[in-house]
Amino acid sequence: MKFMGANELRESFISFFESKEHLRMESFPLVPKNDKSLLLINAGMAPLKPYFTGIQKPPKSRVTTCQKCIRTGDIENVGKTSRHGTFFEMLGNFSFGDYFKNEIIPWSWEYVTEVLKLPKDKLYVTIYLEDDEAYEIWTTKTDIDPSRIFRLGKDDNFWEVGTVGPCGPCTEIHYDRGENVAPVTNVEDFVAASDADRIVEFWNLVFIQFDKQEDGSYAPLKNKNIDTGMGLERLAVVVQDVDSIFDVDTICALRNLVCEIAGKEYGKTYQDDVSIRLITDHIRSATFMISDGIMPTNEGRGYVLRRLIRRAARHGRLLGIEGSFLAKLSAEVINGSKAGYPELEEKKEFIFKVLTNEENQFNKTIDQG
Repeated sequence: MKFMGANELRESFISFFESKEHLRMESFPLVPKNDKSLLLINAGMAPLKPYFTGIQKPPKSRVTTCQKCIRTGDIENVGKTSRHGTFFEMLGNFSFGDYFKNEIIPWSWEYVTEVLKLPKDKLYVTIYLEDDEAYEIWTTKTDIDPSRIFRLGKDDNFWEVGTVGPCGPCTEIHYDRGENVAPVTNVEDFVAASDADRIVEFWNLVFIQFDKQEDGSYAPLKNKNIDTGMGLERLAVVVQDVDSIFDVDTICALRNLVCEIAGKEYGKTYQDDVSIRLITDHIRSATFMISDGIMPTNEGRGYVLRRLIRRAARHGRLLGIEGSFLAKLSAEVINGSKAGYPELEEKKEFIFKVLTNEENQFNKTIDQG
């Protein structure tokens, strides 16, 4: 397995699909455009929905992106675990009525085994229970051991959102992080190892081939589409052979700066680690949100930003940090991510100003209280 930094991983994925005639597209802003169903972009395919539904014509029938995303549904778990976060980057490649299973399955295997050089005896694949076509392609167009392919039901390997609309089965690629363990040989043991976080899913390939009707039936789509998603941070955990997203190279540098400012050592006490992880995550989210023009307010996405900034500031106090410190951390976020997102560097002074003003206002409120 080849070690790659997060920035190198991002570029390797985009470049790989460029070599497969995909158009490289920049990440869309975190603020959704003409989509009132979302407060913030929360998935790689979310900004591309108009292309899937046919409302807009894509610039090319094959595109690839690394999309910045925010999800706050698990915000109360951020810091308490080593894997929850509110900000993440989603690598994806998409086909709008162009290629389908025959192409993406062997391409995905080529990328993970030949570019990333992940050992094949650590990889497993899941497919939808009834997807014989995917099974045939995996077993005839790649050299995966068929015994490492497991069929799972709708909850695991069928992608649909809501009660109607485009949907379809999916296939997922998993990595076994266990050391000196025997390979799993049946679906029950596979599910148990996944539940124990020994086997982790890192790439989801969705075959959008149906249009779910109001009566619950599935009508075949005229044009079949591909939508894949792979979290950059989760992939980096695998490739860098570390324990959590907070140990990935760019995030670890930020985490270490939090420790330096607080005068704390990571891994010493659980409560300090909770605060260190929370601050590390929240300042990433806040930096990217401000760079996309979101301002702290008391409603909507502005409230999400205000909440993230104030939670980070409060946990700074719990660590014993005095005075404002978030702008200094933001500079590290920018330094670690500007290769992929040059707008961070362009807007850094504005980002620092917004963070400092909000942090000072919050500190003043706390002191008065």
